[in-house]
Amino acid sequence: MEITSFIADFENLPKHIQRQLIEYAEFLKFRYMKDKKNNDSEHSFSFSWENGLKKLKKEYSSVELQHRINDLR
Repeated sequence: MEITSFIADFENLPKHIQRQLIEYAEFLKFRYMKDKKNNDSEHSFSFSWENGLKKLKKEYSSVELQHRINDLR
């Protein structure tokens, strides 16, 4: 459907239906912008996991932790 035929069809609809279409378009725009923000943040790398195992540092070396993780798999 071309935009010109859509606009012509839109103008022939009752006003309450036109308002519903406008609200739906605003909802889709909001959802698209929200999804776009989420996708952009997924591509950036964060170090939120850093020092997550700090409490185990005294008990295990990094190699021992790797072996322990493999045992749990």
